[in-house]
Amino acid sequence: MKAAELFDLSDRVVVVTGAASGLGLAISEVVAANGARVVMLDIDEAALGKAAATIARAGAPADVFVADVGEPGKVKAIIDACVGKYGRLDCVFANAGASGGPGYGKPEGAAEAASMELWESCLRVNLDGAFLTIRAAAKHMKAQRQGSIVVTSSVAALRASALPSYAYHAAKAGIAQVVRVAALELGPHNVRVNGIAPGPFKTNIGNGRMHTAEGAAMFAATVPLGRLAELDEIKGLALLLASPASSYMTGAIIPIDGGTQA
Repeated sequence: MKAAELFDLSDRVVVVTGAASGLGLAISEVVAANGARVVMLDIDEAALGKAAATIARAGAPADVFVADVGEPGKVKAIIDACVGKYGRLDCVFANAGASGGPGYGKPEGAAEAASMELWESCLRVNLDGAFLTIRAAAKHMKAQRQGSIVVTSSVAALRASALPSYAYHAAKAGIAQVVRVAALELGPHNVRVNGIAPGPFKTNIGNGRMHTAEGAAMFAATVPLGRLAELDEIKGLALLLASPASSYMTGAIIPIDGGTQA
Protein backbone atom coordinates (compact mmCIF):
# COMPACT_ATOMS: atom_id res chain seq x y z
CA MET A 1 0.00 0.00 0.00
CA LYS A 2 1.36 3.40 -0.96
CA ALA A 3 1.65 6.23 1.55
CA ALA A 4 -0.84 8.38 -0.36
CA GLU A 5 -3.50 5.70 0.13
CA LEU A 6 -2.58 4.94 3.72
CA PHE A 7 -2.95 8.58 4.80
CA ASP A 8 -5.79 9.56 2.47
CA LEU A 9 -8.68 11.43 4.13
CA SER A 10 -10.73 12.09 1.01
CA ASP A 11 -14.41 12.69 1.73
CA ARG A 12 -13.88 12.33 5.49
CA VAL A 13 -15.33 14.85 7.91
CA VAL A 14 -12.91 16.06 10.58
CA VAL A 15 -13.80 18.42 13.44
CA VAL A 16 -11.03 20.40 15.15
CA THR A 17 -11.57 22.47 18.31
CA GLY A 18 -9.21 25.30 19.16
CA ALA A 19 -8.65 25.58 15.42
CA ALA A 20 -7.96 29.30 15.03
CA SER A 21 -4.26 29.17 15.85
CA GLY A 22 -1.41 27.05 17.12
CA LEU A 23 -1.71 23.28 17.06
CA GLY A 24 -5.37 23.40 16.06
CA LEU A 25 -4.65 25.40 12.94
CA ALA A 26 -1.72 23.14 12.01
CA ILE A 27 -3.96 20.08 12.46
CA SER A 28 -6.69 21.69 10.35
CA GLU A 29 -4.19 22.43 7.60
CA VAL A 30 -2.81 18.90 7.37
CA VAL A 31 -6.16 17.09 7.37
CA ALA A 32 -7.53 19.50 4.78
CA ALA A 33 -4.42 19.06 2.63
CA ASN A 34 -5.03 15.31 2.62
CA GLY A 35 -8.61 15.49 1.44
CA ALA A 36 -10.76 15.97 4.55
CA ARG A 37 -13.67 18.35 4.94
CA VAL A 38 -12.54 20.23 8.03
CA VAL A 39 -14.91 21.79 10.55
CA MET A 40 -13.12 24.41 12.65
CA LEU A 41 -14.26 25.53 16.12
CA ASP A 42 -12.76 28.27 18.25
CA ILE A 43 -13.85 30.95 20.71
CA ASP A 44 -11.86 33.65 18.88
CA GLU A 45 -14.10 34.68 15.97
CA ALA A 46 -11.65 37.03 14.25
CA ALA A 47 -8.73 34.59 14.38
CA LEU A 48 -10.99 31.75 13.26
CA GLY A 49 -12.02 33.66 10.17
CA LYS A 50 -8.40 34.32 9.24
CA ALA A 51 -7.49 30.68 9.83
CA ALA A 52 -10.32 29.42 7.64
CA ALA A 53 -9.31 31.87 4.91
CA THR A 54 -5.78 30.44 4.99
CA ILE A 55 -7.13 26.96 4.40
CA ALA A 56 -9.53 28.14 1.70
CA ARG A 57 -6.66 29.77 -0.20
CA ALA A 58 -5.02 26.35 -0.28
CA GLY A 59 -8.12 25.00 -2.02
CA ALA A 60 -9.92 23.37 0.90
CA PRO A 61 -12.90 25.40 2.18
CA ALA A 62 -13.75 24.82 5.84
CA ASP A 63 -16.87 25.14 7.94
CA VAL A 64 -16.35 27.46 10.91
CA PHE A 65 -18.19 27.77 14.21
CA VAL A 66 -17.53 30.13 17.10
CA ALA A 67 -17.78 28.04 20.25
CA ASP A 68 -16.73 27.87 23.88
CA VAL A 69 -15.96 24.18 24.31
CA GLY A 70 -16.59 24.39 28.04
CA GLU A 71 -20.20 25.44 27.54
CA PRO A 72 -22.41 22.35 27.94
CA GLY A 73 -24.37 21.55 24.80
CA LYS A 74 -22.47 23.91 22.49
CA VAL A 75 -20.08 21.45 20.87
CA LYS A 76 -22.79 18.79 20.78
CA ALA A 77 -25.10 21.08 18.81
CA ILE A 78 -22.34 21.86 16.30
CA ILE A 79 -21.32 18.22 15.85
CA ASP A 80 -24.96 17.18 15.49
CA ALA A 81 -25.41 19.85 12.80
CA CYS A 82 -22.31 18.70 10.93
CA VAL A 83 -23.49 15.10 10.91
CA GLY A 84 -26.87 16.31 9.70
CA LYS A 85 -25.19 18.20 6.85
CA TYR A 86 -22.57 15.65 5.78
CA GLY A 87 -24.08 12.39 7.03
CA ARG A 88 -20.93 11.26 8.79
CA LEU A 89 -18.23 12.10 11.35
CA ASP A 90 -14.86 10.47 10.84
CA CYS A 91 -12.47 12.19 13.21
CA VAL A 92 -12.62 14.73 16.02
CA PHE A 93 -9.62 16.53 17.48
CA ALA A 94 -10.48 17.74 20.99
CA ASN A 95 -7.64 20.22 20.93
CA ALA A 96 -8.90 23.45 22.53
CA GLY A 97 -6.78 24.37 25.52
CA ALA A 98 -6.05 27.12 28.01
CA SER A 99 -3.23 28.00 30.37
CA GLY A 100 -3.62 27.75 34.12
CA GLY A 101 -0.97 30.35 34.86
CA PRO A 102 2.63 29.77 35.96
CA GLY A 103 3.91 26.79 37.88
CA TYR A 104 5.59 26.83 41.26
CA GLY A 105 8.79 27.97 39.57
CA LYS A 106 7.35 31.46 40.02
CA PRO A 107 6.08 32.73 43.38
CA GLU A 108 2.53 33.29 42.14
CA GLY A 109 2.33 29.66 41.04
CA ALA A 110 3.15 28.15 44.44
CA ALA A 111 0.36 26.10 46.02
CA GLU A 112 -0.53 28.72 48.63
CA ALA A 113 -0.62 31.52 46.06
CA ALA A 114 -2.14 29.80 43.03
CA SER A 115 -5.29 31.41 41.66
CA MET A 116 -8.44 29.33 42.11
CA GLU A 117 -10.04 31.36 39.32
CA LEU A 118 -7.33 30.16 36.96
CA TRP A 119 -7.70 26.63 38.35
CA GLU A 120 -11.40 26.57 37.51
CA SER A 121 -11.05 28.13 34.05
CA CYS A 122 -8.18 25.80 33.14
CA LEU A 123 -10.09 22.66 34.12
CA ARG A 124 -13.24 23.95 32.42
CA VAL A 125 -11.54 24.20 29.02
CA ASN A 126 -8.88 21.49 29.15
CA LEU A 127 -10.82 18.80 31.01
CA ASP A 128 -14.53 19.58 30.81
CA GLY A 129 -14.31 20.89 27.25
CA ALA A 130 -12.40 17.88 26.00
CA PHE A 131 -14.79 15.45 27.70
CA LEU A 132 -17.83 17.26 26.30
CA THR A 133 -16.27 16.97 22.83
CA ILE A 134 -15.58 13.25 23.28
CA ARG A 135 -19.13 12.68 24.47
CA ALA A 136 -20.65 14.55 21.52
CA ALA A 137 -18.55 12.62 19.01
CA ALA A 138 -19.06 9.21 20.62
CA LYS A 139 -22.81 9.23 20.02
CA HIS A 140 -22.41 9.45 16.25
CA MET A 141 -19.31 7.30 15.92
CA LYS A 142 -20.91 4.45 17.85
CA ALA A 143 -23.94 4.58 15.56
CA GLN A 144 -21.82 4.46 12.39
CA ARG A 145 -19.38 1.96 13.94
CA GLN A 146 -16.24 3.82 13.00
CA GLY A 147 -14.30 6.92 13.94
CA SER A 148 -11.19 8.38 15.53
CA ILE A 149 -11.12 10.76 18.48
CA VAL A 150 -7.83 12.52 19.22
CA VAL A 151 -7.36 14.56 22.39
CA THR A 152 -4.57 17.04 23.05
CA SER A 153 -3.13 16.25 26.46
CA SER A 154 0.43 17.28 27.38
CA VAL A 155 3.75 15.99 28.64
CA ALA A 156 2.58 17.69 31.86
CA ALA A 157 0.21 14.72 32.16
CA LEU A 158 3.18 12.33 32.19
CA ARG A 159 5.73 14.09 34.38
CA ALA A 160 5.79 16.89 36.93
CA SER A 161 7.55 20.19 36.27
CA ALA A 162 7.99 23.58 37.88
CA LEU A 163 6.89 25.34 34.69
CA PRO A 164 3.20 24.52 34.07
CA SER A 165 0.69 25.24 36.84
CA TYR A 166 -0.95 22.85 39.23
CA ALA A 167 -4.20 23.34 37.29
CA TYR A 168 -2.61 22.55 33.93
CA HIS A 169 -0.97 19.39 35.29
CA ALA A 170 -4.27 18.28 36.80
CA ALA A 171 -6.39 18.98 33.72
CA LYS A 172 -4.02 17.36 31.24
CA ALA A 173 -3.44 14.30 33.44
CA GLY A 174 -7.18 13.98 33.94
CA ILE A 175 -7.98 14.05 30.25
CA ALA A 176 -5.25 11.51 29.53
CA GLN A 177 -7.06 9.09 31.82
CA VAL A 178 -10.40 9.95 30.20
CA VAL A 179 -8.82 8.98 26.86
CA ARG A 180 -7.97 5.54 28.22
CA VAL A 181 -11.44 4.98 29.66
CA ALA A 182 -13.12 6.16 26.44
CA ALA A 183 -10.90 3.81 24.43
CA LEU A 184 -12.14 0.89 26.51
CA GLU A 185 -15.78 1.88 26.13
CA LEU A 186 -15.71 2.72 22.44
CA GLY A 187 -13.32 0.04 21.19
CA PRO A 188 -16.06 -2.58 20.74
CA HIS A 189 -17.83 -0.07 18.47
CA ASN A 190 -14.72 0.26 16.26
CA VAL A 191 -14.11 3.80 17.55
CA ARG A 192 -10.52 4.66 18.44
CA VAL A 193 -9.53 7.20 21.09
CA ASN A 194 -5.95 8.42 21.46
CA GLY A 195 -4.14 11.33 23.04
CA ILE A 196 -1.31 13.52 21.84
CA ALA A 197 1.06 14.73 24.56
CA PRO A 198 2.99 17.70 23.15
CA GLY A 199 6.08 19.11 24.73
CA PRO A 200 6.85 22.81 24.31
CA PHE A 201 5.59 24.07 20.95
CA LYS A 202 5.63 27.65 19.69
CA THR A 203 1.97 28.34 20.51
CA ASN A 204 0.16 31.29 22.08
CA ILE A 205 -0.70 29.46 25.28
CA GLY A 206 0.48 31.10 28.50
CA ASN A 207 -0.05 34.62 27.13
CA GLY A 208 2.45 34.00 24.36
CA ARG A 209 5.45 33.38 26.61
CA MET A 210 6.72 30.75 24.15
CA HIS A 211 7.34 33.61 21.72
CA THR A 212 9.55 35.56 24.12
CA ALA A 213 13.28 34.95 24.26
CA GLU A 214 13.13 34.27 28.00
CA GLY A 215 10.18 31.87 27.74
CA ALA A 216 11.60 30.00 24.77
CA ALA A 217 14.96 29.56 26.48
CA MET A 218 13.33 28.40 29.71
CA PHE A 219 11.34 25.66 28.00
CA ALA A 220 14.04 24.71 25.50
CA ALA A 221 16.38 23.99 28.42
CA THR A 222 14.09 21.08 29.41
CA VAL A 223 14.21 19.44 25.96
CA PRO A 224 17.00 17.04 24.87
CA LEU A 225 16.72 18.35 21.31
CA GLY A 226 17.44 21.79 22.75
CA ARG A 227 14.63 23.74 21.09
CA LEU A 228 10.90 24.39 20.96
CA ALA A 229 8.88 22.57 18.33
CA GLU A 230 7.57 24.33 15.26
CA LEU A 231 3.82 24.07 14.73
CA ASP A 232 4.24 22.05 11.53
CA GLU A 233 5.90 19.31 13.59
CA ILE A 234 2.51 18.23 14.97
CA LYS A 235 1.20 17.46 11.49
CA GLY A 236 2.69 14.01 10.96
CA LEU A 237 1.30 12.59 14.20
CA ALA A 238 -2.07 14.27 13.72
CA LEU A 239 -2.40 12.85 10.20
CA LEU A 240 -1.41 9.40 11.41
CA LEU A 241 -4.12 9.36 14.09
CA ALA A 242 -6.81 10.72 11.77
CA SER A 243 -6.06 8.29 8.95
CA PRO A 244 -6.36 4.56 8.23
CA ALA A 245 -2.64 4.28 9.01
CA SER A 246 -3.49 4.11 12.74
CA SER A 247 -6.36 1.63 12.44
CA TYR A 248 -5.01 -0.61 15.28
CA MET A 249 -4.08 2.20 17.66
CA THR A 250 -6.32 3.12 20.58
CA GLY A 251 -5.93 4.09 24.23
CA ALA A 252 -2.46 5.54 23.64
CA ILE A 253 -1.04 8.80 24.98
CA ILE A 254 1.71 9.62 22.50
CA PRO A 255 4.45 12.09 23.47
CA ILE A 256 5.75 14.47 20.82
CA ASP A 257 8.20 16.28 23.00
CA GLY A 258 11.75 16.41 21.69
CA GLY A 259 12.78 13.68 24.10
CA THR A 260 11.67 15.08 27.45
CA GLN A 261 10.22 11.72 28.49
CA ALA A 262 13.62 10.10 28.00
